[in-house]
Amino acid sequence: MDKRSAKSLRCTRRGGDAAFCEGASYDRFSGLAIKDEHLAAVLRGEEYLVQDGAMGTILQARGLVKPGQEPDLLTVSNPEAITAIHADYVAAGAQMLTTNTFCANRRKLAGEASVQEVFSAAISCARDAGGRYVAANIGPIGALLEPLGTMTFDEAYDLFAEQVVAAREAGADLLAIETFTDLLEAKAAVLAAKENCDLPIFISMTFGEDGRTFLGTSPEVAALTLSALGAHAVGVNCSLGPAELAPIVETMVKYARCPVVVRPNAGLPRIEGDATVFDVEPDEYGRAMERIFAAGATIVGGCCGTTPAYIEKIAALADGRTPSLREPASVCAVAGPREAVILEGSEAATAVIGERINPTGKPRLKEALREGNLDYAIGEAIAQQEAGAQILDVNVGLPEIDEPAVLLELVKKLQVATALPLQIDSSDPEAVEEAVRRYAGKPIINSVNAKRESLETVLPIAKHYGCAVVALTLDENGIPPTAEERFALAQRIVESAASYGIPRDDIVIDCLVMAVSTNQKEAREILRAVTLVKERLGVRTTLGVSNVSFGLPQRELVNATFLAAAFGAGLDMPILNPLSERYMDVVKSFRVLDAEDGQAANFIEEYAAKPDPYKGGFRAAQASDGTQAVSAPAPAGEARSDDPVEAARHFIMTGRKEQMPEATLRLLAEHEPLSVINDVFIPILDLVGAKFERGEFFLPQMMASAEAVKAGFDVIRANAEPGTLESDKRIILATVKGDIHDIGKNIVKMLLENYGYRVIDLGRDVSPEAVLAAVREHDVKLVGLSALMTTTVKAMEETIRLLREEVPDCTVFVGGAVLNPEYAEMIGADYYGKDAAEAARIAGEFFSGRV
Repeated sequence: MDKRSAKSLRCTRRGGDAAFCEGASYDRFSGLAIKDEHLAAVLRGEEYLVQDGAMGTILQARGLVKPGQEPDLLTVSNPEAITAIHADYVAAGAQMLTTNTFCANRRKLAGEASVQEVFSAAISCARDAGGRYVAANIGPIGALLEPLGTMTFDEAYDLFAEQVVAAREAGADLLAIETFTDLLEAKAAVLAAKENCDLPIFISMTFGEDGRTFLGTSPEVAALTLSALGAHAVGVNCSLGPAELAPIVETMVKYARCPVVVRPNAGLPRIEGDATVFDVEPDEYGRAMERIFAAGATIVGGCCGTTPAYIEKIAALADGRTPSLREPASVCAVAGPREAVILEGSEAATAVIGERINPTGKPRLKEALREGNLDYAIGEAIAQQEAGAQILDVNVGLPEIDEPAVLLELVKKLQVATALPLQIDSSDPEAVEEAVRRYAGKPIINSVNAKRESLETVLPIAKHYGCAVVALTLDENGIPPTAEERFALAQRIVESAASYGIPRDDIVIDCLVMAVSTNQKEAREILRAVTLVKERLGVRTTLGVSNVSFGLPQRELVNATFLAAAFGAGLDMPILNPLSERYMDVVKSFRVLDAEDGQAANFIEEYAAKPDPYKGGFRAAQASDGTQAVSAPAPAGEARSDDPVEAARHFIMTGRKEQMPEATLRLLAEHEPLSVINDVFIPILDLVGAKFERGEFFLPQMMASAEAVKAGFDVIRANAEPGTLESDKRIILATVKGDIHDIGKNIVKMLLENYGYRVIDLGRDVSPEAVLAAVREHDVKLVGLSALMTTTVKAMEETIRLLREEVPDCTVFVGGAVLNPEYAEMIGADYYGKDAAEAARIAGEFFSGRV
């Protein structure tokens, strides 16, 4: 994206936000091309829309697609067959037909046909079949985005934009963007759609049995983020059957600000002879869909394994039925890539915003930012998370640095390092937009104020990217002295935000804390303003607590007292230093008094066995800067222990690869290289894997830990005698013939290499003969095979059969989204690795002789 001003950028975008350029009152359907009144009613949640079912599994069942063949190209080479499948769905009651373009991006087509050619042919097929609505189908790219992968956000955006333009020009009625597991990639797709066409946008993600996507996104995070971003319907498809998806749907319906779309699989796949079949029959599928309807989903269809017989059941459920109009939950919510902080309606709730990633008054952070040392800020983030912060304020505002570039890079790193949602804090609109555009979640923007220039600059950015926003009660005349004047400015901001389509739930009012050392009466006015805002506007509130004590001794004492008073006045989201035990004592005790901590369970668990620190005099000696000294972790970015093993453990567990070289050198000063690997790195990686399996860690955290170990390995190799670390534990990995999806395989490779195995990666679309040749050439006894599509599992089975015949002493483990333990056994695999951590466990047991 070219670096332009925020105003010029948003005024050149097409669709969705056109009204902003003219200052008109917001209409969420303004500028949207809606084919007819029924589709408009669907978008309002007043009518049902019945979608079609699977395409790929029908093509496979009819023998129209073979392993290694791109199904989307059949729209060009055999349009009659595609049209016939569409027509069968129309006859079954489908109102919306999804084009055969799931993989039709430039990267996957690889020059065999143009994106425009495939979309044009596919939309013609669906139109010829008589579908009422033709939805251009857009699937994921098949590559991990930065910071986990190598593809940039802008590269992904460009690929999606090309598909969107092709769909619009070929005459699609809407966009069906589906089967996404990466929230950032989904965001790129939605933005490409919003900014390049005027068609309604449906987007759905795919969730596993643990209720999360491959990268750990929860249903509420997906619903909150994508509906706020401007999708016209959000939901879930693929992976599971209707019974398993029902709880996910119920969560998404609660938090989505738009209709919810659901397309379940026909259960789980299995092989019967030469065919892939699914374990849920149409009648059972129809009965299970009753719960989906009851949950409030209004756009319904089928995914893998479903046929016209399944769609008949869905159409029968929708026939003559009118959805119950629903209101999404009234919540003030902010979301990161994996977790959300949700303050429900008017219910009592507090959320601590950590203030320490801000260079103001922090010379060490200033120095780190000037030097480009973002790991120091990462350390601050981790320390605040461990101390109890729920949201992190992120500010890098220094005049001597490139703020947009530095803020964006730090936000990228924080998305992996911490699960906490972010508050993007900058007075530079370009820096704000660069960061929120590429943030995998729903952030808060800090801040907007009642000045006209601020409202006209910040609010459009907040609306376009679906952000919450902190609103400051100041205007061209500065900060007013009275509570009533502060309230009037808050009211003006809320009303202005509404004209842009930003709901009150997304506004957090900051009544602005001033120092009582210069005006003691100021504190009472601040607290009264908070109460007025809460009672009259019904929005959430925030305050920067520490400002109140500026210029006074015993600042923590004053701040903690003010914090308690502010909670009583209606403060919801204090901005404070969570490393202060005194502040967090106030927060935790207030949650008991506010009935947030049910039965005081958390308070009792933490404090019952602790001595009272306030008995016997002052809690601690006064620090040199006049604040109260507290027990806190070591400075951010530094080792937390003089013990090098403990330091390495902390850095690996928190994914701190920048810190690992120095930590590894400390280890090597006391231990032999192989001892560091076997006695330090491997046990810590095992702990990471155990946390991953228990759902305490998610894939981004596991990958970050693996990268940290890799940084340590690099130091060990550089300092070890040549040849001493060469592993004789060899493993072959391959994505099977006909399958070009290798994200999962690449993640497994990275983790296995960091365990010290020698991985021979054969790449993707690998024939059975090539796998056998590599086994013989490298004398390998353990092979890992990956497949993502049901159409290529047959090639996996053929590879295993060939290895059994030619090298019977070879052990094979398999993995991939379409597999499960039963499926793995059916195709003759020895082991099923559901994820990278399981693959590492299998390898460890194999080479130790336990399997």
